[in-house]
Amino acid sequence: MSSTTTIHAGYAPAAPHFPVAVPVHQTTAYEFPSYADARQMFALTKPGFTYSRTGNPTVAVLEQRVAELEGGTAAVALASGQSAVALALLALLGRGDAERAGVDGHDGGPRTIVAARQLYGGTLDLLTDTFADFGYRVDFVDHQDLDAWRAAITPRTRAVLLESITNPLAELADVPAIAEIAHAAGVPVVVDNTLATPVLYRPLEHGADIVVHSATKFLGGHGSALAGVVVDGGRFDFAADPAKWQQLAAPKARYAAGSGAGASLVERYPSCPFAALVRSKYLHDLGPALAPDAAASILRSIETLELRIARHGANARAVAAHLAEHPAVARVHHPAVLAGTAPESTTARIAARDYPRGAGSVFAFDLAVDPDRDPDAVGRFIDALGLFKLVANLGDTRSLVAHPAAMTHCRMTREQRAAAGISETTIRVSIGLEEPEDLVADLDQALLTVVGTHIDSVGAATAAGARTLDPQEGRVAS
Repeated sequence: MSSTTTIHAGYAPAAPHFPVAVPVHQTTAYEFPSYADARQMFALTKPGFTYSRTGNPTVAVLEQRVAELEGGTAAVALASGQSAVALALLALLGRGDAERAGVDGHDGGPRTIVAARQLYGGTLDLLTDTFADFGYRVDFVDHQDLDAWRAAITPRTRAVLLESITNPLAELADVPAIAEIAHAAGVPVVVDNTLATPVLYRPLEHGADIVVHSATKFLGGHGSALAGVVVDGGRFDFAADPAKWQQLAAPKARYAAGSGAGASLVERYPSCPFAALVRSKYLHDLGPALAPDAAASILRSIETLELRIARHGANARAVAAHLAEHPAVARVHHPAVLAGTAPESTTARIAARDYPRGAGSVFAFDLAVDPDRDPDAVGRFIDALGLFKLVANLGDTRSLVAHPAAMTHCRMTREQRAAAGISETTIRVSIGLEEPEDLVADLDQALLTVVGTHIDSVGAATAAGARTLDPQEGRVAS
């Protein structure tokens, strides 16, 4: 990934005014040059913008820029990261398999997804509740258990889903190994790359087929606009099994251009049939369109993405290292802290192999308290923070904090959270761009509420003459 790409990809100033910044095309519709042009554009036989639900010039720049950053062939920008995940999976799941019962081992049951159990809580809600309403089945596995992936994938599986860096524990999966297993079964791999961004990791280069982003997070970076992106890697061979991938490889009347059975998307868009399906069917029919002003906001932020990610990562490593030595912290879940441990963890091994620029700035740590004996410890700690803002978002310039058990993963049972490695005292932090010394000071004074005593051995916040933070004012004072 290149910083030149973050600034220039997808846009060149054009006549008559040649604006250097990407213009915001705040329009719903577009005048067609002629009736013939209108017919061709609606039939998808001629490129162009018909209506801003399915395409907009400002949004198109964002799509091309993210596609180039990820090394994909095309992208579709959507109203949120949640809609990106939903539409990407719906496009792969399609209809049920009743028509294939008894053929090639298919039993006519529901199409399935095999997903890592280490997923963001909102994604889990989508998979376990809404997709169940649609009649889809989702089987969950430990993302680091390759045998579990092999056992779970069946002829009914239509997608494998995982996160490159997990939320909230910052664990890493062996994407190349998982992709090899999935591809042997003819199944595409979908990777949520929100926390890594293409600065730290490009899943398509490691075997993934489709990448999704909540652009709301680091791509946007300022907590000011919602957006999602689906990136088509353009490499998965849907034409190898037209019966299995009918929506992509079989002719459809929807794309008939007036008569006949129509062409398949693989034929019409050979480099990006999956992106074409997401846009022409699911975005068109369901309508989670991205507003052009939101796209422009994300584009401005992407221009500084590489610089921001470097500072986020440096701050996170400093904070994680400090927390790892704090007596009020039982464990820090960050690959940088795990490096060099014996025996070295899978996450640390993958970080050393695939993440030379670091493994991000969103991670978790466990407070060293018994939640049954002290159920208010988490609340005391969070309420004592000043610089860290208690919000549901992440990837902001500001440092943020959340309690997964009460917030993002609250609809999981305690046992389900435990299986995913999340305890009742797990705290998620998204480290921002502030001075790391100030972040450490804020955490230290809040951790005093957990241990209840002055700790001379930890950090600047409790040392004589050090700066402390006023939690009410959110400012540092001498």
